[in-house]
Amino acid sequence: MSAPAPSPLAIVDAEPVERQGEVLTDAALAFLAELHHRFTPRRDELLARRAERRAEIARTSTLDFLPETAHIRDDPDWRVAPAPPALEDRRVEITGPTDRKMTINALNSGAKVWLADFEDASAPTWANVIGGQLNLIDAYERRIDFTSPEGKSYALRPDDALATVVTRPRGWHLDERHLRSADGRPVPGALVDFGLYFFHNARRLLTMGKGPYFYLPKTESHLEARLWNDVFVFAQDHLSVPQGTIRATVLIETITAAYEMDEILYELRDHASGLNAGRWDYLFSIVKNFRDGGPGFVLPDRNAVTMTAPFMRAYTELLVRTCHKRGAHAIGGMAAFIPSRRDPEVNAVAFDKVKADKDREAGDGFDGSWVAHPDLVPVARASFDAVLGDRPHQKERLREDVHVTAAELIDIASLDAAPTHQGLRNAVQVGIRYIEAWLRGLGAVAIFNLMEDAATAEISRSQIWQWVNAGIVFENGEKATADRVRKVAAEELAAIREEVGEDAFAAGRWSQAHDLLLKVALDEDYAEFLTLPAYELLD
Repeated sequence: MSAPAPSPLAIVDAEPVERQGEVLTDAALAFLAELHHRFTPRRDELLARRAERRAEIARTSTLDFLPETAHIRDDPDWRVAPAPPALEDRRVEITGPTDRKMTINALNSGAKVWLADFEDASAPTWANVIGGQLNLIDAYERRIDFTSPEGKSYALRPDDALATVVTRPRGWHLDERHLRSADGRPVPGALVDFGLYFFHNARRLLTMGKGPYFYLPKTESHLEARLWNDVFVFAQDHLSVPQGTIRATVLIETITAAYEMDEILYELRDHASGLNAGRWDYLFSIVKNFRDGGPGFVLPDRNAVTMTAPFMRAYTELLVRTCHKRGAHAIGGMAAFIPSRRDPEVNAVAFDKVKADKDREAGDGFDGSWVAHPDLVPVARASFDAVLGDRPHQKERLREDVHVTAAELIDIASLDAAPTHQGLRNAVQVGIRYIEAWLRGLGAVAIFNLMEDAATAEISRSQIWQWVNAGIVFENGEKATADRVRKVAAEELAAIREEVGEDAFAAGRWSQAHDLLLKVALDEDYAEFLTLPAYELLD
């Protein structure tokens, strides 16, 4: 006797988006209902497990590799599935949201891969969630174009010149409040983003010689990777797509995942294509998990924590070694600089820094890296071309010289830097400006010549929280207190009002952004993700 069909999903409190019926077909909604019915209970259990693990870290102020999975780490023989041709060469990847203009520009950028982002670079308005799916479908059907308000036209280059799409769904913690089952439970945003993209594009991509490829964000354990793998197996069977068609790259952007890299690849081994080093979320995760661990875990200003810091070197070198031992790609971190055509001197300095960063990654054994702007694609490509030549990757570099201990991954105290008052001000500036844009539906925002996304806002507000609770005294003698943060925030809000003018200030969401930053930065009960309370304010 077959199992009863899950209850149908309802669209709740959402203004209809033009052409949404092309995405939310009855068959697509039925597929989402199946995913929700089968996998949301396990998702809920794993979120509860995160809280239990965090409580254990608060008690012990340490982490270690898992003794129960030592046999997986110690087994030299297993490998992930070979990379499909479209993911063999990943030397430059560009990231960005799935709005219409970005879709065209990213595909045309000259990068090998476009990370089509429904997560940190996208505020999950209903229009963005559904519109992003439409834009990807339209791109595959070659019926996408865009004309800017200034009259500039954008169109796709020939198919063989386009980047391969790797889609990033939302993390497990975020729900999609506009899609609910009969009992009123929202569907996890991860299942919505994955499910709609896979349902509409898997077969289409196979006919193009590619496949449905995904980046998996915010993963905290190999059990969460196992859940994703089970989702993939079910989805492929349900839609009669060959097993192993899906390929996933996991972002190692949480401190707990850094201790389970082998295990994460093992759980996904039939679908895994690599791991990525996600810098800002990684720092955010360290602060979040060790926020009450004492002065030894206090991070300095975020821009003072470079990838050459000992604990960051340990993390990235372990990632390369782990990936290459298992036949997977190791993908480096983000170059977030946004070039300015008005300031060539600023550009020259920034390009030198980007080049040095990408030279280091290529030299360390990474197979590719991320950029946030098309103008940086040639810079990153030159760094990897110099090391790779005509080879698509350097997986043969096993980095057997690397030996990373558990303690080295959390050796924050080895940093020769301290928080500064200007660092506090910058955290407040970035936090207010980013949250305000996010509340207006923009997830990727240029602030002070850097492309900021939710990860940078998270590290900004988390550092404020950590510095206040640790009672940090800055170099100017000021102490990090709630009152000091409120004073800086008031000054910055006034400066923004002066900068943008009264009309633009009134039309924006500045006061709400200011208030939300102070809430998530100063509340005694630390919010696990700022996007959770922010989502309640999102139109």
